[in-house]
Amino acid sequence: PLRLLRYMVRIWENLMETGPAPQRLPVILPVVLSQNAETWEISPQFSALCDVPESLASDLLPFLPDFSFAHLQLAAMAFEAIPGTPAGILVLRAMKAQRLGRLLDDALWDEELILRVPRRVLQLVLRYILGTDLDRESFEARVANINDPGTRSAAMTLAQLYRQEGRQEGRQEGRQEYILEVLAIRFGHIPEGMREAVHGIEDDATLQELLRTAIQCQSLEVFAEAI
Repeated sequence: PLRLLRYMVRIWENLMETGPAPQRLPVILPVVLSQNAETWEISPQFSALCDVPESLASDLLPFLPDFSFAHLQLAAMAFEAIPGTPAGILVLRAMKAQRLGRLLDDALWDEELILRVPRRVLQLVLRYILGTDLDRESFEARVANINDPGTRSAAMTLAQLYRQEGRQEGRQEGRQEYILEVLAIRFGHIPEGMREAVHGIEDDATLQELLRTAIQCQSLEVFAEAI
């Protein structure tokens, strides 16, 4: 939620800097997406995060920034209940499955869903799966059960590519490419300088954090500030 407030302010600042200053700020509908393995309780009211002494609440609360945000928790949704476009559903199912250690589950390998997803999105999800510590033989066995020959071939080709590379290098490259694919799907053209910056990051924790930013950020400018 604290980062959400920062993103909102950046959106307004960018609006003020790139065009005529509006008389009023546009409304932003804030949404938080949680990839946790378990649900967690948090008030959807921003002011609840502030430590306000009860004796001073009536005096201080009018001066605090306050808004409500929608909190979508993947842990609270069944795989089949995740809403959205086919591409969005597959990406969110992969995120949920990764946190639960269920990347080989039928819910993620739903062929009816997979065949409705653009090929580049499927490659994105496969790279994400291969970038984890999932056993390659188990992955290949799962791929072998895909009925569609084109999809099966594309998945197996990626698996063979990662088998040739080092596990650590493959994990990093997979996450780097996943980040860039997410940005491309959301915002279109990615500047070459930004691609080089992402490819230059090797720390796993940093890449994981940038992935969340790529999914949640409102613009490429906001993402650039997080690199």
